[in-house]
Amino acid sequence: RMSRHAQQLRDHDINPCVAETDASRKCMDDNNYNKDMCTAYFLKYKNCRKFWHDIMMQRRRNGVKPEMPSAEERKKMLESMG
Repeated sequence: RMSRHAQQLRDHDINPCVAETDASRKCMDDNNYNKDMCTAYFLKYKNCRKFWHDIMMQRRRNGVKPEMPSAEERKKMLESMG
């Protein structure tokens, strides 16, 4: 059974970067944990975290709840940006 923290990390409503996390992990597995082979995946993950962190901070400042948009809401936001 997964810990509560592990479950939250798998929850798309809490963690907006589940896909990027999985892609990085798979790259590491596929490349015998050679980090140099996975730089692009790490960068995508880092950009994902920064992007949604900035949105979360903006929502917090504006008093918007929840601070992290749901998975469905994030999808709509990304689609509206193109």
